[in-house]
Amino acid sequence: MRRLMKFLHTMGAIGVIGAMACLLVLLTLAPSPTSAAEYAAMRGAMAGIASWVFLPSMALTLVAGLLAIAVNPAFHNAGWAWAKLFSGVIVFEWGLVGVEGPMQMEAKASADALTGAGDLSALAASLSAEQNSLWILLGVATFNVVFGIWRPKLTRLRA
Repeated sequence: MRRLMKFLHTMGAIGVIGAMACLLVLLTLAPSPTSAAEYAAMRGAMAGIASWVFLPSMALTLVAGLLAIAVNPAFHNAGWAWAKLFSGVIVFEWGLVGVEGPMQMEAKASADALTGAGDLSALAASLSAEQNSLWILLGVATFNVVFGIWRPKLTRLRA
């Protein structure tokens, strides 16, 4: 069971970091909102990555990490495991608010603008905020991977 949880946690982390890298590349290559059709297609693809790769990978990573702590008694008092849990919850929450939400809203807004129901001038307003959120989350996720491999001797929690 411990190996399965480690495997699932690792696979989820690969998906999260890969999805964030893809989203950063697509944000960099996104066409101008004045090219409404191309912009809407790119934002639709980004929303798909956020919904079908990023979000499930984040959930898998968090749940498998929690179960790994539960099934491995050595992790119960390991400070590094609890530090990873804390930063993992932050990544999950910030991922929902700073990545998933804006990606879905911008995809809808660009599709609305394409059909004439939305405002083209309001598009791409959150582009730099999305990039900043992704860079910060990528850093925290990388920290979690390094922390899980390195496993520093933090103060042990007392029973």
